[in-house]
Formats: sequence, structure tokens, C-alpha cells
Amino acid sequence: MTTRANPAPATLVLPPRLTGSARVLAAAARRRGLRTVRLSAFEVPDGLRARHLHAGPSFADAVAPVLGIAPLEAPADWLARLPRAYTRREILAVPIREAYELRRPAFVKSPNDKGVPARVYPDGSRLPGPDAVDPETTVLVADVLEFTAEYRLYVLDGAVHTGSRYAERGRLSPGPLPDGARAFGTELLAARGRTLPTAIVVDVGETADGHWAVVEANAAWASGRYAADRDRALDVVLRAAGPAGAVTDRDRPFVRPSSRPARPSRPAGTAPEA
Repeated sequence: MTTRANPAPATLVLPPRLTGSARVLAAAARRRGLRTVRLSAFEVPDGLRARHLHAGPSFADAVAPVLGIAPLEAPADWLARLPRAYTRREILAVPIREAYELRRPAFVKSPNDKGVPARVYPDGSRLPGPDAVDPETTVLVADVLEFTAEYRLYVLDGAVHTGSRYAERGRLSPGPLPDGARAFGTELLAARGRTLPTAIVVDVGETADGHWAVVEANAAWASGRYAADRDRALDVVLRAAGPAGAVTDRDRPFVRPSSRPARPSRPAGTAPEA
């Protein structure tokens, strides 16, 4: 009688520097039976096979194409295309060369990475210049809106799977997700859920005048957990950055375009499991 060897466990790849959130999610992954590997560089060692990652955009761009992982993210102009009833402010998605013409304060950020730091700029002259950023780079330009509290929603299959408060009046303040934030997220997803991948993070906030508004959407594989349920957050992260061959037709339009083509991996050491 022949016996079959147990298949190797699925692997979650992590970057050289870990946030507190990444450590918590890595521990949850190991309890679930996943193997975790923390790379020592933004390179894939020979022989490494992995199905998932949790890291920032630069790391994902370096390793995901080599490993055959397909990170999901919102379209760059998703926030700008939302009806104003959900944003409570004007938001434009424009090339940064157009944003240089701003002559008023505006909140400006890169949609899906940190190429243009997210902050209020007094005017367009304070943005990173063409020596630092390609003039055709898309940025989101939004009216300045004050939020009294902000919340992170982990979304899976069009529903709020878990969530957390992460800020109060602009200061870090992790805490529980209130019913109002969950209800607003549920309303938003009922109306606009098909415009997002099946696994994503959506940040929402309560404004100074008592309304709810969308702050932004973020890739779940690159987002901090704050006080969200670790196991339910991990559910979303694993779906949001999984094997390219397992991506459904529904999610294929939301796969992050690789910033570098796949290439043969070069030897690089791995640190002990995270």
C-alpha cells in the first residue's frame, strides 16, 4: 500500500521590515497551518514557492510577478468616480502635471502606492516635482474635509467582514467598529460593490457635520489591521493576494499591473520564519 506525502503548506511571504500588524497576521496564518517566510531583500530566492503576500506596494511589485501572485486593488480612479453623496467632497483623478496648477489647498495622494505622500498641500507648487515623479502619474486631488473619526472596513465578497476604528480627529486611535460605520459600508457596497475587487479595504469616516463619507480604498495585502479581528482580516488578505491562476473573471480587472516584468529569481537569503 502506497502512502502519499502531505502536501506542502501554503506560504505567506513577508517583507524584510514587519509592522506590528504584519506580525499579528503572520501569527494568525501560522495558527491556520500556513508557512510564513520573511525575505531579507526585495528579491525571490531560488526555489521559493508561495501563494500569498502581505507587504507594501514596492515589495509586491518586486516579488509578486516572480511568485505568480496576483495582488488585487481598486482602480486608480475609483474614489473620483464615486457619487458625491458617498464622498461629501469633490475628488479628481488627474496627471500630477495638472495638479501642479493648483492654487488652493488640496488633499493629494497616489491612488495605490506612496509615490506621492498623502497630505494637504498648500498649493500645487509643493507637490513632488517632475524630477521625482513622472508628470503623467495619476494622483487623487480632493477638497479638504475634516473627519472626526475614521474606520477601516475589511471587505470580502461585497460585505463588511471585519473592521476597526483607526483615527479620531486625525490622531491614531484604534478601537471597535461602530454600527454606523458598518451600516454606511454596507450601503456603499450594495450600490458600488461591483466596482471593487472581492477582497479590499475601504476606509470611511464621520465628518464634522455628522455625515458619513468614504475616505479611500486600499489594497488589503498592504493595509494595517488596527483593532480588526485578526482571523477575519487574514481571510481578506489571503484572497486579496493569492495565486494568479486562481483569480476569477470577476477579479481579473482588479489585478495590480506589475511595475516590473517577471524575471528569473536571483539567490537571496531568507530570514527565519516571521
